[in-house]
Amino acid sequence: MKIPDSSPLPTPSRKPRASSQARIAQILRAARELLAAQGVVGLSIYSVAERAGIPPSSVYHFFANVPALLEALTADVHSAFRSSLEQPVDHLALNSWQDLSRLIERRMLAIYEADPAARQLILAQHGLTEVTQADRQHDTELGELMQVLFERHFHLPALPDDVEVFALALELGDRVYARSVHLHGRITARMAEEGMRVFDAYLGLYLPPFLPKREQPNG
Repeated sequence: MKIPDSSPLPTPSRKPRASSQARIAQILRAARELLAAQGVVGLSIYSVAERAGIPPSSVYHFFANVPALLEALTADVHSAFRSSLEQPVDHLALNSWQDLSRLIERRMLAIYEADPAARQLILAQHGLTEVTQADRQHDTELGELMQVLFERHFHLPALPDDVEVFALALELGDRVYARSVHLHGRITARMAEEGMRVFDAYLGLYLPPFLPKREQPNG
């Protein structure tokens, strides 16, 4: 009768997973560089593979097509936007809800300014439905986070359940920034100001000019 081996089983190696994450990061980095240099038109699985210095099959292993690759990049960009909403806010420096909205928009404008790939994905006229849908889904998530941030510092009135007020404000501001990118290749200072005014104007349909500020941030 064979005695079962009681020695501990070997711990599964994590190297393949780490290797996969490193390869994905390599692919996305190459795609970002191509987007910044040539826009969406210059992006293909083969051009990304060449830029990354890897076989096209390695790119196909993680991304079935260019839209899938762009969706991953869009998620990466929105991760930066989410991080901007999680940065500390000086509660004492806020005199009105407009101060908070301007702070948020300036943080997001700084991301657009520093990341040409973000401008190409979110603001350029590429006509890719998959990317547009992914962007809108992420805007919904950002809008929810933004509402939580506003509620942390101000007493908000009741908002409609059937309208995503903060998400729509983000989309409308982006429309102005997109026009600036289309006309000038970047977001000019003038159009940045116009985008923030549009953002505030739409929120102003639901928020009164003055909102009572909380004594301390909520949460």
